[in-house]
This record gives sequence, structure tokens and C-alpha cells, in this order.
Amino acid sequence: MKIIKEDCDPADAQDKSLPTNAFLVEYRLDDASHFDLVISSKQVDIFDHYYDQYKKNFVTMNQAEGRINPKLWGVEKKETKKK
Repeated sequence: MKIIKEDCDPADAQDKSLPTNAFLVEYRLDDASHFDLVISSKQVDIFDHYYDQYKKNFVTMNQAEGRINPKLWGVEKKETKKK
């Protein structure tokens, strides 16, 4: 599990350049909603982490609008040298 953005705006989950395994997690602290963008190979790993940490303050977890294959996300293209 990897947290991409902590305490972010929920509109950040609308970014289509995110991987398909990205989730927007909502939890409450001091009566205020907070959002994190998280990626993981298994959705249950994200749930377990946030439920263990926030217990009853865990609100919801929704899949982000990402369209990129997780294996290709974050990989930079190599520049080809001209011969």
C-alpha cells in the first residue's frame, strides 16, 4: 500500500492519469473530513490499514477515475538517441 497524496482535495481523484488501482479514502478527524489518495494491489489492504488506524472514524473508500495500467504508472519514457 502506498499513499500518493495525504489530506488532499476530493477532486484530485478525478484525474484520469492515476493508475486503475487508486482509491480515495475518506476519514474524519476532529469532526472534519479528510481525504487520501492511495494505491495498493489489494483493496482490502487499504481498508485494513485505515480501519485499524481510525476505527469508527473511517467513512468510505471509492475508486478513483484512473485509467493507467498500474505496471506502467510512474514509469518515465526513455529518450531514444538519434543515430
